[in-house]
Amino acid sequence: MKIFPAIDIIGGKVVRLCQGAYGNSKTYGKTPLEAAEQFAEQGAKYLHIVDLDGARSGNADNAKIIEEIVLKCGLFVEVGGGIRSLGQINKYLDCGIKRIILGTAAVQDFKFTEKAVEKFRDSIAVGVDEINGKIAINGWKEITDIDANDFCRHLKKIGVNNVIYTDISKDGMLNGTNLDIYKVLCQTEYPKITASGGITELSEIIKLKELGVYGAILGKALYENKLNLKAVINIAGDEIC
Repeated sequence: MKIFPAIDIIGGKVVRLCQGAYGNSKTYGKTPLEAAEQFAEQGAKYLHIVDLDGARSGNADNAKIIEEIVLKCGLFVEVGGGIRSLGQINKYLDCGIKRIILGTAAVQDFKFTEKAVEKFRDSIAVGVDEINGKIAINGWKEITDIDANDFCRHLKKIGVNNVIYTDISKDGMLNGTNLDIYKVLCQTEYPKITASGGITELSEIIKLKELGVYGAILGKALYENKLNLKAVINIAGDEIC
């Protein structure tokens, strides 16, 4: 199972949100590059970066910061937030980012998603951010009436092989992840699933691995020293994609 330490960026700073609320965030005293370098020193092979400014604005607001991380850290980096054009996908891939995460664009413009998958194949993942079974978009500010599980099945049909699935109610709360939903999603009719939101205990890492989850994203539990990254990586036994 792949382990993705997370770096969420607002205004050029590392932050963690609680349940996706921009007004309920905590800023950490390190730059995004410093955080990435620290994760690499602890044995990380992968990095999950979200441009939270971009998620709200629809633009890649923190692109320069993200590109610097890619150039200096040598990690397998996936990026989401504000990526809503083929041109921005091209730009990110050209600078060395390995995987692009489509979120709002994937929901609002499914034809765009199909074009992106057709052109870029496994370099495209989709972030499915769910609350009460429905997908949230635009920086989690808007809740749609789209069933999250049904949407995941549609994504597999068009060739999406990777989904980052976040239970928003768990995100940033340090009270455990939604193991039940990942048990459902680790079935053949769904894409490969990366678990995101609330992972706090080593026992959850073990369980997610047993379920067959492709990857796990760790955020606040690392920043608040609830989880030791080296120990997590050792348990997950992750190998480079």
